[in-house]
Amino acid sequence: MDVPELLARACALVPGDARSDAGLSAGDVREYLRLTEWDSALGILGDFPDSPWQTVEFWSLLERAAGRMWLDREVAWCRWRGWEARHGVIRAELRLVPPDAAGGRRLPIPGEGRLRPMWAIGAPSPDAGLHVARVWVESAPEIPPGGHGVIRLAPLTPADWRHLEPGAPITMHEGRPVAGTATIVQVTAPPGHDGAEGE
Repeated sequence: MDVPELLARACALVPGDARSDAGLSAGDVREYLRLTEWDSALGILGDFPDSPWQTVEFWSLLERAAGRMWLDREVAWCRWRGWEARHGVIRAELRLVPPDAAGGRRLPIPGEGRLRPMWAIGAPSPDAGLHVARVWVESAPEIPPGGHGVIRLAPLTPADWRHLEPGAPITMHEGRPVAGTATIVQVTAPPGHDGAEGE
């Protein structure tokens, strides 16, 4: 399939009443496709708020279209969102320890899911240890040392994180001292959430 067909198929999966964060709809996507403005159409399709209609198929179509347009960051984002469609969404407000304090990072947290720190998530049991999860920084290319921002988490073992609820505190570890503290702001279970786990 070529780019317009991939985007048109993804657009067909968008409910008629769905609106992007900018207030745009599937009709706007179709108009951009008519004008051969594929980047704009892809941008709108990737800008809809988290919703159950955003299936693995939807994100796979967008990933393939972005790949054919050589848009590496968009490919990574669509792949991330496809993972979330299978395993659920976990978002948190992260505040990093200052760089001059014990555990503080001297380098920024990269925004595109490359960092895989360990997290203390409080349960299922107090002695469960630390859990690995990749980090995607929302609305910014990175979080600077000592900074803060909203992140999305992709755990290595998603089932171990299902007890978390908004407001729950978790801590990020890259060594013995705490590297950052976070508060969960969203947990959305995957459809059926009894399927196979893993990445």
